Amino acid sequence: MAMTEPLEPVTEDWQRALAIVAHPDDLEFGAAAAIARWTGQGKQVVYCLVTSGEAGIDGMAPPQAREVREQEQRDSAALVGVDTVEFLGLPDGVLEYGVALRRELAAVVRRHRPEIVITNNFRETWDGALALNQADHIAVGRATLDAVRDAGNRWIFPEQLTDGVAPWGGVRQVWAASSPRSAHGVDTTETFDKGVASLLAHEAYLTGLGDGSFDAEEFLEGGARPVGTRLGVRYGTSFEVFHFDLW
Repeated sequence: MAMTEPLEPVTEDWQRALAIVAHPDDLEFGAAAAIARWTGQGKQVVYCLVTSGEAGIDGMAPPQAREVREQEQRDSAALVGVDTVEFLGLPDGVLEYGVALRRELAAVVRRHRPEIVITNNFRETWDGALALNQADHIAVGRATLDAVRDAGNRWIFPEQLTDGVAPWGGVRQVWAASSPRSAHGVDTTETFDKGVASLLAHEAYLTGLGDGSFDAEEFLEGGARPVGTRLGVRYGTSFEVFHFDLW
């Protein structure tokens, strides 16, 4: 899919979504404005953060960074209508794709029973060419796809099926935000400002970026405007859609 071709709108005939990403701030770098749109429609969205981003601030030791970044993520989520934020506490920066991560994520899917699962781009690059993605993003996205299928199979991770927990095969689609292979998108014109506010809530993290001159609104507009053009609107968020309702 060329990055200038028109995008098809994602489906919005669902009620429950689960967003699974590696770090605090991952959703805010693009997808939060879309989430604000959906919570504004009365949909329920739950956040699951695989790590607490404790290795993400060079000038702050991990134990302190963990506490700060978890609180910033809760505050950020609240600004886009999300009140359930879970942290799995896996180690930041060294996540590995594999059975252990699939097990953790399958448990989350079984617990929340979503119709749509949202994750971040997990392709090798952000632009389909040169801008390399980060290892944790790649591991989490790949494991999320597999965990969605695992969650529906009672013979995979059967030890989780106690205390009322049941297999969940009701995920219809997984959406990877800002993938270079995106063929779908959603209009975020009306909620773009909420997305900006949500990113700005990560104050400690943003302060530590580069020379401190990072402009959140300018950055998000740089991504949202070309996506909006492909949708025929002002601002948008793009998604690569993986179907689980066709097998």
